[in-house]
Amino acid sequence: MAVADKVSFPGAHGTDLAARLHMPDGPVRAVALFAHCFTCGKDTVAASRIATGLSDEGYAVLRFDFTGLGGSDGDFANTNFSSNIADLVAASSWLRENIAAPSLLVGHSLGGAAVIAAAGEIPESRAVVTIGAPADTAHVLHNFGGALEEIEAKGETEVELAGRPFTIRKEFVDDVKMHDQDARIANLRKALLVLHAPTDDTVGIDNASRIFTTAKHPKSFISLDGANHLLTDRKDAAFAAGVIAAWALRYVGNAGENAEAAESEDVTVTETGKGKFQQRVRARSHAFVADEPRDVGGLDSGPTPYDLLAAALGACTAMTLRMYADRKKLDLGRVSVTVAHGKVHAKDCAGCAEEIAERGGKVDRFERVITVEGGVAGELRDKILEIADKCPVHRTLESGAAIVSRYEE
Repeated sequence: MAVADKVSFPGAHGTDLAARLHMPDGPVRAVALFAHCFTCGKDTVAASRIATGLSDEGYAVLRFDFTGLGGSDGDFANTNFSSNIADLVAASSWLRENIAAPSLLVGHSLGGAAVIAAAGEIPESRAVVTIGAPADTAHVLHNFGGALEEIEAKGETEVELAGRPFTIRKEFVDDVKMHDQDARIANLRKALLVLHAPTDDTVGIDNASRIFTTAKHPKSFISLDGANHLLTDRKDAAFAAGVIAAWALRYVGNAGENAEAAESEDVTVTETGKGKFQQRVRARSHAFVADEPRDVGGLDSGPTPYDLLAAALGACTAMTLRMYADRKKLDLGRVSVTVAHGKVHAKDCAGCAEEIAERGGKVDRFERVITVEGGVAGELRDKILEIADKCPVHRTLESGAAIVSRYEE
């Protein structure tokens, strides 16, 4: 099971939104974006379990806290349904720049309504999944009860939701009333999967019927029999994840394309158009961003080219040592390699070979520090350094390489 990494990105109000990124252990089949329920957060059982389940099936999944909720900055009182949509679009932009744009949108409760609304602003999205979602955004107002009159009269009031106080303003109420969700559903033009529990006492099953009836094909409906609205039973959340993963592959997964990407050994680097130097790097089925630090005009959104070169040396060194330890059946602890790069005068290159010093001028110097968890016996240290020098990247850097360039239209 892959570990979810903590990430953040600027949301609709410019404040940082806290998120978790689940990456599969193998090739990425597709990228998914998850939207949580009203006043919930990215760490609910439903959000975490469904994201984990999708990741186990090969999806990269981003789940995040909307502005003012969970670990995200900002004031919830200043948000509304429209800002939730904008947060989703911002999240998709972050995915587009760092991995790939989401082709699958999944939303729970009001988050389901939000992904339907945002789908039109995320052109790469091909499939949408709603879980216990209301057919009408104004449905959320029933949570406020008698406080609605006070909100209308005073402009805002404090409402207790799920045992927690939230300030709700008239702007929020006015905003949810203005959205024509029926029109959005009818014009979705993307595959739709509706998941709903018949016994949902928060958002009734009639909402699922209305969404399904309004939507055009391709559309599917799955009953979450026995589940509650929040999917607090992990088995229900796991079931939902499995259904979504299998259903979505028909629309967002292309095994042929993934296989072709996995087999290709080429690395492609393309300007993203963001900032002065940001590049999108694709290596087989993997994608990430390279950049430069802010002090030289970059966005500092990814490692620099020399960072990547140092990382290549460090990774190759650790892999080479692990292969040696396995072959010799050595009980070698976890290996770590730290690599520092700098340009120095050849005559001042401490520890370098004699032929380096004879070159004159400046040379690139990589200083590699190897550590082994638990330590090693003295006689093994020299052998570790010897084997490290046999790492293929080490040999390439020391011997140089032929680079052939050509231009293509």
